[in-house]
Amino acid sequence: MSNTVQAAEFNGANDLWSRTIRFFTALTRKASLANIIDATDGRIIGFVLHHRLVRAGIMRLLGRMLDRFLEDDPTNPRAVRAQRVSMGRALLSSIARLFSAAKGKQIISDALLQRVIPGLMKTTRARGEICRKFRQQFGENPPGFLTISPTRNCNLACSGCYANAVVAPQDTLDFDVFERILAEKKELWGSWFTVISGGEPLMYRSRGKSIFDVFERHPDSFFLMFTNWTLINEENARRLAALGNVTPAISVEGYEAQTDARRGKGTYARILKAFRTLQSYGVPYGVSLTAFRDNAHLIGDELFRRYFHELGALYLWIFQYMPIGRQQTLDLVVTPEQRLRMYRESWHAVTRKRMFVVDFWNSAEASDGCVSAGKPGGYLYIDWNGNLTPCVFNPYSPVNIAELYKKGKTLNDALQHPFLKAIRAWQKDYALTVPLMKRATT
Repeated sequence: MSNTVQAAEFNGANDLWSRTIRFFTALTRKASLANIIDATDGRIIGFVLHHRLVRAGIMRLLGRMLDRFLEDDPTNPRAVRAQRVSMGRALLSSIARLFSAAKGKQIISDALLQRVIPGLMKTTRARGEICRKFRQQFGENPPGFLTISPTRNCNLACSGCYANAVVAPQDTLDFDVFERILAEKKELWGSWFTVISGGEPLMYRSRGKSIFDVFERHPDSFFLMFTNWTLINEENARRLAALGNVTPAISVEGYEAQTDARRGKGTYARILKAFRTLQSYGVPYGVSLTAFRDNAHLIGDELFRRYFHELGALYLWIFQYMPIGRQQTLDLVVTPEQRLRMYRESWHAVTRKRMFVVDFWNSAEASDGCVSAGKPGGYLYIDWNGNLTPCVFNPYSPVNIAELYKKGKTLNDALQHPFLKAIRAWQKDYALTVPLMKRATT
């Protein structure tokens, strides 16, 4: 090796150490978010996450920062603040657990570490000014994200599907409309996070473009994609790793028997293969589970250990079945007793086991209750026809975004529709303003 190469490697290593020390100093001195971001780059993130002792130290520091940030909130009861701290710490622990289990193997792609995470940190820093301008105009903060189902097309026909997804290539959001939505949410709301649902997103096709083209055009955004993942292959996993800005949430119904009963024989085996493929390419993934009356009893410590510790999931979403879509029936809805048990089990996993489990409905303390209708920090839903609704599970649309665009209007105009504003006013009055004692009598 030449002296020039050796000198370059030495200088590179020395620079990494100096930047890492600067990063730790910013954290330990309770620096502002801006200073911490300025001290951070992809090399530091990779170094911190891949070295056990350094990782342990940084997770402790981040945990303390999280405690200070979430507990400094006089608008919420102490118990609610404690639940939020627990949820944040569970996410940190889930990240640390992945790297500890890897034992030196690369489990996060270089694209995510080196490019996407530092980029998103800087985007988050810029969001403050966008939110300030939004507040000046509308008197509240903008939504935090959108959920978009770009296609109803699907290769499965699961019972109870909220979207009643079928083989329906005609039910597809136009690519140009899709692009404009993603560009506007960043420009108008400073929103870099988007949830992609369906149908099966991997079957999306419009104007010769696929869902991968959407991801590729928005490297400064991060996407969580709900998928049945039966269409995963080596090429798809490789592309996701190269992009770095997508995490798949893979649908299961419990174990093999429950998953195959709802989704078709052999589905669970294909899902397990997909887990291994994603791991081999360094794509972080999670699990999405729909709770029915006949599988709710499975939700608990054993199931959580299966997916977090044995199969390497970063997160687990629980959606309680809502009677909309295909073959809707109240007979599948979980009972009040089951819901209470799920509440206890999911929060036990979060607070005691430090697993990042989110039960939509039962984890409401962490989000000030309902987050629909474009609530500040919350979300709106847009389906494959461009219909904009308050929530994925509330299929009532006052406005179509494609038609709105034809009139020269924007997402902000949709957000100010009286229907959505009335829901947000109810959320604020009921959940955040009405005193607890009065609420109990209304």
